[in-house]
Amino acid sequence: MASVVLTLVGDDRPGLVSALAQAVTDCGGSWHTSEMARLGGKFAGIVLVEISDEKVDPLTQELRSLGHQGLLEVTMSRTDGEAEESTALLELHLLGNDRPGIVHQISSVLAAQGVSIEQLETDVRDAPEFGGQLFEARARLVGPAEVDRRLLAEALESIANELMVDLDLS
Repeated sequence: MASVVLTLVGDDRPGLVSALAQAVTDCGGSWHTSEMARLGGKFAGIVLVEISDEKVDPLTQELRSLGHQGLLEVTMSRTDGEAEESTALLELHLLGNDRPGIVHQISSVLAAQGVSIEQLETDVRDAPEFGGQLFEARARLVGPAEVDRRLLAEALESIANELMVDLDLS
């Protein structure tokens, strides 16, 4: 069996996920973990599929044939399965005035502390009461068991003050 990660981008329309799932099923694959979203009128997704080795190429062809249904780009990458589990799990919430560089600066601090972003959701919304836009981020973070949460919190608070955002780490 092969573990395959599919990344997909296409024009959003009803039935696209159904067509993707049908292609996986037709090739004998099992749809495991996925994340999908509609962004700027486009459909974007990432899916982990388990499939027999001899069916990987037919699945690739099947997915490429979905171009006429609006699927613009498909990439497929084999994986050895799950990476070694990190044990420290943290939640991060950030809210502040939108400005360039917020994600870069926060992710740089996390990387310097040996912490990875397992999941990240961001949004920008109008904030007329503040005369601009608010940026909000929610992230699930993982790192080694020995990560010093106090030092991580201090490093994030330092950058939060510089960015003028509210940040909560739990």
